[in-house]
Amino acid sequence: MPSSLKALGKARPPSSGMAGCCSPAALQRHLPILAWLPDYSVQWLKMDFIAGLSVGLTVVPQALAYAEVAGLPPQFGLYSAFMGCFVYFFLGTSRDVTLGPTAIMSLLVSFYTFHEPAYAVLLAFLSGCIQLAMGFLRLGFLLDFISCPVIKGFTSAAAVIIGFGQIKNLLGLQDIPRQFFLQVYSTLLSLGETRVGDAVLGLVCMVLLLVLKLMRDHVPPVHPEMPPGVRLSHGLVWTATTARNALVVSFAALVAYSFEVTGYQPFVLTGETAEGLPPVRTPPFSVTTANGTVSFTEMVQDMGTGLAVVPLMGLLESIAVAKAFASQNNYRIDANQELLAIGLTNVLGSLVSSYPVTGSFGRTAVNAQSGACTPAGGLVTGVLVLLSLDYLTSLFYYIPKSALAAVIIVAVAPLFDTKILGTLWRVKRLDLLPLGVTFLLCFWEVQYGILAGTLVSALMLLHSVARPTAQVTEGPVLILQPASGLHFPAAEALREALSRALEACPPRSAVLDCTHVCSVDYTVVLGLGELLEDFQKQGVGLAFVGLQVPVLRVLLSADLKGFQHFSTLEEAEKFLRQEPGTQPYDAGEDALPEHKIALLRA
Repeated sequence: MPSSLKALGKARPPSSGMAGCCSPAALQRHLPILAWLPDYSVQWLKMDFIAGLSVGLTVVPQALAYAEVAGLPPQFGLYSAFMGCFVYFFLGTSRDVTLGPTAIMSLLVSFYTFHEPAYAVLLAFLSGCIQLAMGFLRLGFLLDFISCPVIKGFTSAAAVIIGFGQIKNLLGLQDIPRQFFLQVYSTLLSLGETRVGDAVLGLVCMVLLLVLKLMRDHVPPVHPEMPPGVRLSHGLVWTATTARNALVVSFAALVAYSFEVTGYQPFVLTGETAEGLPPVRTPPFSVTTANGTVSFTEMVQDMGTGLAVVPLMGLLESIAVAKAFASQNNYRIDANQELLAIGLTNVLGSLVSSYPVTGSFGRTAVNAQSGACTPAGGLVTGVLVLLSLDYLTSLFYYIPKSALAAVIIVAVAPLFDTKILGTLWRVKRLDLLPLGVTFLLCFWEVQYGILAGTLVSALMLLHSVARPTAQVTEGPVLILQPASGLHFPAAEALREALSRALEACPPRSAVLDCTHVCSVDYTVVLGLGELLEDFQKQGVGLAFVGLQVPVLRVLLSADLKGFQHFSTLEEAEKFLRQEPGTQPYDAGEDALPEHKIALLRA
């Protein structure tokens, strides 16, 4: 890999002081374009142009479709599709990621903005501000508390909700509510009202998309030794299958237009789309309705938990995509820099009527497979979206909604992960609990599903902290070895474990092997002191072995009565058996090994 590409997304240690803020490394960390732009070549330009064009042909029909998922007019999908291309060009640390509207973010927007464009644009602004604040404060680690089972449960539920939500458009049904359970009930009741034209066209579009996708997955790579004709045919097939969304939507629009000319229209069409580029203006901090003016405070209250769920899920989706492709293509990303890029995209996007966006897995895959070398391909994608807004919006009128529904259903189907159940059953069955809780509650309310799943995962994590596993070895000397750090919830559990072990097998001495203990807190120290006192009263000897320097420093500072520690288990056992010639280490530093004395004094 070229050196500049290795630099792209490479994590760098933070600098300190004024010199660090102005150093080239610091500038490259905060402005990653400086890492690869000096070495930019004509070959990279060619590859980036092809990748940007491929993504552009994918994002235009998807943006129109995702606006339907968000409950907004179709032009708002395109308004949301270009700002991320330009911002990520300067600030992104992944050469593959593309920012824009996604199925999951569109679903969340539909939940929290009541299908009102003003709320959606304000949500983008506030989400961007929150994401920027997290980036500046380097709070990206908070996303690590949302476990993989919770994410899989949410995305699988989202796939079902989004996919089933498009059945009404696929079948041409009208007046179907958006709440999931009511939607299922109303759709089943309205099956007799299915429009044959929409149903046939929608199914044909789905079949075409699936066939083109299968062709794309099985096209063999082009080799330089292939004849020119074979390479040309491979290139044509690759182009057609990569731009399959645009091809299928164009085909459906052409069919609809043909019927329009004859004076008969069997399809429900997208209809009028606002023409031209979006005006640049501040986000709406109030909105006027027939019942009066809704203030900024009231709008924030109306969006409620969406102000936490939307920015966090946006960050989580984008960083997960970036990490996946960075690992696949052997480079590194800076998670906190990604927060800044996404946050600034949403803030600036709100000035052009964008709703919240994030990294798209599907379009990122297209970008990577097209051979993108740098984020410069995003410029081509952004320009293509702007040209579509300026010149093609009148043609969007003829796009059948059933064709867009087919695009959405095929796009979200892979989000439903059927393999995760078998994987968790084999690896750790308890993780099925947060997965199931998240999946089921998301059908009620998305925020409840995510919150409940995260809470269940947190309780499982806290239980492992409060009740750490410990290995007990019985013999002349009882040996108890905790498997992890000891923190205050585990203090009483440790005492009970030692007491029960001594009652079951009553030797007169015990060893606490702390080889795997890397930290203790004050409550644990107090508990150990009480344990030493109890054992002394019972005539039971207790010694510590394998203490790491930070733990040893804490225990020596506490000046525990009767505290004896040894470097090895053999020394502890010899002392506890009262074999002559063996003395415990003194609590003072003079009796410690030289390397531990140096570390304790550091």
